[in-house]
Amino acid sequence: MSDPDRIVAIGLLTQRDVFALGHDLSRVYPIDEAPCFGALLGAIDDADRAFHREHDARQSLADQQIKVATQAR
Repeated sequence: MSDPDRIVAIGLLTQRDVFALGHDLSRVYPIDEAPCFGALLGAIDDADRAFHREHDARQSLADQQIKVATQAR
């Protein structure tokens, strides 16, 4: 079951975008009311880079293990 308070998207929208999306948005926080928005985006970018580094490292290890296993045959 999903957490209804979980953040599922962050984006920069114009007021026109907000009006166009209408009731599809459950919450909107204007940037002038969220002074740390830039820091939040930076933290998300940092977490994304860390995720990809870990994923790439795991994939590299798996590739090496497959290579060793096929060479042992």
